Amino acid sequence: MTLNDTPSANRLHIIVLGACNSGKSSVVNLLASQQVSLVSDIAGTTTDPVRKAMELPGIGPAVFIDTAGFDDDGTLGQARITMTEKALDEADIALLLVGENETEESLWAGRLVARSIPTVKVVNKTDTGRHIPADATGVSALGATGRDELLEAISRAIPSDFGEPDLLRGLVKRGDTVVLVMPQDAQAPKGRLILPQVQTLRALLDRGCNAMCTTPEGLTDTLASLRSIPDLIITDSQAFAKVGPQVPDGCRLTSFSVLMAAFKGDIHYFAESAAVIDSLRPGDRVLIAEACTHAPQSEDIGRVKIPAMLNKKAGGTLTVDIVSGRDFPTDLSPYSLVIHCGGCMFNRRLILNRVRKAKSQQVPMTNYGIAIAHLTGLLAKIVY
Repeated sequence: MTLNDTPSANRLHIIVLGACNSGKSSVVNLLASQQVSLVSDIAGTTTDPVRKAMELPGIGPAVFIDTAGFDDDGTLGQARITMTEKALDEADIALLLVGENETEESLWAGRLVARSIPTVKVVNKTDTGRHIPADATGVSALGATGRDELLEAISRAIPSDFGEPDLLRGLVKRGDTVVLVMPQDAQAPKGRLILPQVQTLRALLDRGCNAMCTTPEGLTDTLASLRSIPDLIITDSQAFAKVGPQVPDGCRLTSFSVLMAAFKGDIHYFAESAAVIDSLRPGDRVLIAEACTHAPQSEDIGRVKIPAMLNKKAGGTLTVDIVSGRDFPTDLSPYSLVIHCGGCMFNRRLILNRVRKAKSQQVPMTNYGIAIAHLTGLLAKIVY
C-alpha cells in the first residue's frame, strides 16, 4: 500500500523525543525531504504532539509524532510533558535525540525500555563536531546529511510483529463466498462506507474471495440468490440479533467489530471479559471508550444501544462513563468493565496498551462486537 491508500492507524508510528531545541522537528523535515514541521530557535515551538503522515523510502507509510521538549520548564511545560508521555502509548518506534540533556535523556530512555519501545538514538547537529556514541546515528538536519543512515536504523528497529495479525487471519481462502451485512441507518455515512467495512471488503478482494454486500433487510433474498451457502457472513455487530437466526447451517458468522478486536487488540481477553456482563448489577460502573470523536446520534451504538442492552441485562440502570478519542482514564479501578470500540482509527499498539492497563489493574475489558455477541447469545457461535 502507498501513503495515499494506507489508513493512518495501519502505518508505522514513530515518536520523536528530545530536549527543547534539540532539533526534533528538523530531523522530521530531514527524513521527509521537505518542511513538514515548524522550525525555530525559540524554545517550545512544538507544544502538543503533532502527527504527520509521510512515505519513508524503503520503509513505507509512517506517522511521525513530533513532541514538545521533555525539559520544557515553561508555564505549560509539565502539561506538555504529560501529553508526550501519553503519546508513548501509540509509538511503535522512538527516535531519541541525545547530547543535549543527559539526565532527562537517560530518564526517557528508561521509560522507553520499560514500555518495550524499540529506540533509535540520534545525534543531531553533527556539522558542529559533536561526538557520536557507538549506539547512536549521527545526522545534520542543517547540512542534510545522515538521512540514509537514519532510515536504515529505523528500518532495523521495526518490530518483527509490526503489521500482524492479518485482518482476516486465515478465516477465508481464494474462491470463498462471503456476505457482508451493512445496515444503512442514521449512523451510516451518506455516500460512503465506514472504514472497517472498506478494509474488510478490500481484504476479501485481495484474497480472491467473492464478496456480496447487503443490508439486514436484504439478507434473506441475498442468501436465496446463491447456489450454495456462503462460507462466511460478516455483519455489523448491531445486526447480530437479526442476522444470527438467518445464518444457514455450515456457514460461519462474525462481525466487523469482532474482526477489528482480533486485528487490533487481545481477542481472547475480550471474549473472556464478556462473561462479566452477566454479573453486572444496577449502579455498577462501566466505561465505554470510542476512538472516534463525533456528535452523539439517536441510534449511537456506543452511547445509546449498548448502554440500553446492558441496563436491560442488569435489570436496572448502570453508571456508564464515555470517553472518546485519545482520552482514557489512568485509573480504571472504579469500573466493573471496560468496553472499547473496534478501534479502526487507532493503531494496534495503542489498543494493546489500553488492554495492558486494564489487565494490570485487574479490570475486565471487552469490545463492542464481542459484548453484543454475548448479549445476543451468539458469542459461542461466532468466529475470530
